[in-house]
Amino acid sequence: MADITWEDPFCAEGNNCFRIGTDPTGNAYIAVAGQEEHPLVDSREALRALIRAVKAGEADHLL
Repeated sequence: MADITWEDPFCAEGNNCFRIGTDPTGNAYIAVAGQEEHPLVDSREALRALIRAVKAGEADHLL
């Protein structure tokens, strides 16, 4: 797996936290905080996961 540099988690009170990271070649990654070993790397897949989390009440906003 790529050497990913993760930003601080984006969290809302009582909800899951998401982290965004990049690798040395500039690829972007997104993962649920604490599950960074399984990041989403496809931007469409990542967006779908965020939208599903918002609809499920696991996240209340997109940052």
